[in-house]
Amino acid sequence: MERPAWAPPGIDISVPSVSRMYDFYLGGSHNFEVDREAARKAMEFMPGLPKIMQANRAFMRRAVRFAVDNGITQFLDIGSGIPTFGNVHEVAQAACPEARVVYVDHDPVAVAHSRAVLEGNDHATVLSADLRKPQQILSSPEVTSFLDLDRPVALLLVAVLHFLEDEDEPQAAVAELLDALAPGSLVILTHASYEGIPLTEEQAGGTVAVYRNIRNPLVMRSHTEIARFFDGCELVEPGLVSMPRWRPDVPLEEEDPYAFSGFAGVGRKA
Repeated sequence: MERPAWAPPGIDISVPSVSRMYDFYLGGSHNFEVDREAARKAMEFMPGLPKIMQANRAFMRRAVRFAVDNGITQFLDIGSGIPTFGNVHEVAQAACPEARVVYVDHDPVAVAHSRAVLEGNDHATVLSADLRKPQQILSSPEVTSFLDLDRPVALLLVAVLHFLEDEDEPQAAVAELLDALAPGSLVILTHASYEGIPLTEEQAGGTVAVYRNIRNPLVMRSHTEIARFFDGCELVEPGLVSMPRWRPDVPLEEEDPYAFSGFAGVGRKA
């Protein structure tokens, strides 16, 4: 198997990674054949997967601009994946050059590529850590030296919580992270759901099975279950809605039907 020059040493390129599959859906080049194969298999059941990922990214950019417009200039992006055009630091720093961003991911390719992209950017850094271990993130030198947790922070959990199973206690992890943040902080999240997908649950289940087979279970949660991640926060208008419906900047009728799969929301910590 050909190992690309940019692949960090020591990583197993025979196992698909969800962040590299995401990169493939978005048209990126930091993925291996094993990732492309799994992604293509998932798309056999749900051909609109790239549209869903694009809707995720578009929502994230609108939410980051919303945060800056509301005076928040610190961003903690967990499950940040492989940086592509229009990432958090680009959007935030275009609006406020002093904005600070800490990216967190546990995929070595995502971390290595983020380091390369961020070279020379004094206001952004990357940390290798896992959402399931919030204290590891909060006590890391990257977070403690880059972010002032006594001031509001925007916590991004975009397309990541659905890779945590219930036994991983994702709600407890989010609560622990929020607990460490100052009042007025925002939580920005998207989550996969069977609700809104223009397919039957059985058809969409084929894609879910692909992720389960690569040992990265994709956990579809209901609107009610996803809303619980915002406990202790006040949802910003228009609430927890499909991604294109959150403060849209293009007419909804121009959106692909797949873009309405799953939910997005922004909560403000009281």
